[in-house]
Amino acid sequence: MLDIWKTLILALLQGVTELFPISSLGHTVILPALLGWGDLVTNKAFVPLITALHLGTSIALLIYFWRDWLQVGKTMISTIKAGKVQRGTDEWVSWLIIIGCIPAGLLGLLLEKRIKELFTSPLLTATFLVINGSVLFLGEALRRRSEARLHSMSPKEREQHFRPLKSLTWKEALIVGTSQALALIPGFSRSGATMVGGLSVRLTHEDAARYSFLLGTPIILAAAALEVPKLFHSTFPLWMILVGVVVSGIAAFLSTKFLMKYFETGRLDPFAYYCWGAGLVSIVVFLLQG
Repeated sequence: MLDIWKTLILALLQGVTELFPISSLGHTVILPALLGWGDLVTNKAFVPLITALHLGTSIALLIYFWRDWLQVGKTMISTIKAGKVQRGTDEWVSWLIIIGCIPAGLLGLLLEKRIKELFTSPLLTATFLVINGSVLFLGEALRRRSEARLHSMSPKEREQHFRPLKSLTWKEALIVGTSQALALIPGFSRSGATMVGGLSVRLTHEDAARYSFLLGTPIILAAAALEVPKLFHSTFPLWMILVGVVVSGIAAFLSTKFLMKYFETGRLDPFAYYCWGAGLVSIVVFLLQG
C-alpha cells in the first residue's frame, strides 16, 4: 500500500523525470516493481495519485513560464477581437502553443482506457524506455549531421539555419505536438519526444526545450484535472496528496531551471545513454524475477 515515504519518492521522481527527457510515467511504473512494492501499479489510487503529482509539475511550469502564459492569455483576447494574427510575432508563438497541444489532447481522450492498461506491465514499460533512448539518440544524431553541414555554408546561411520558435508554421506546430503524444505510453518521454520534434524543424536545443515545456503544461494540467477527483472517492489521505503535489512542484521548478540552462549548450545524448542503461537493466531484472 502507499504510504508517505513511497508518496515522497514518487513525487520527487515525477518532479524530476517529467522535465528530464527520460519518461516520468516509465519511472513511476518501473521503480515500484524494482523496489518490490507489490502490486502498487494495480492499486486503484495509483494512476490518480501519479496524475495528481503531475498537477504539481504543471503548477511549477506555470510559475516558471508565467510571462509566456500571460502573453498567451492576452493574445487570445486581442487576436480574437482583431480576427487575425501575424506570423513571426510573439502573438504567433502563443497560437503555436495552442495548436501544438491539440494532437496529444485528442489522442489522450480517445485512447485513455487502452493507455491505462500499459501501466500494469513494468517489463513492457522498460522496453519502451529503451526505445525512448533510441529516439533521443537518433534525434541528436540527425541534429549533429545537420550541424556538420554548417561548415560548408556561408555566414549568412549559417545564421538562417537555426530558426526561432516564432518562425514555425501551424503545420510544423502540429507535427511537434503530435510527437508529444508518444508520452501517453509509459516509457516514452514527453519532453524528449517534443524536443526531438522541435530539433527536426531546426529549432535550437534551447528553443526546442522551451517549446516542449510550454506544450506540456496544459496537457499535464488537463490530465490532472480529470484524474484527481477520483482520489476523493478513495481511502487515500488528502494531506498525503497535497504533500506529494508540493514536493513534485518544487522538484519540477528546479529541474526546469537547470534544464533551460543546460540546453543552452547541452545535448540529448547523455539522456539516451541513461534510458538504454536503465531500461536494459530493468528488463534483465524483470525477466529473472519472472
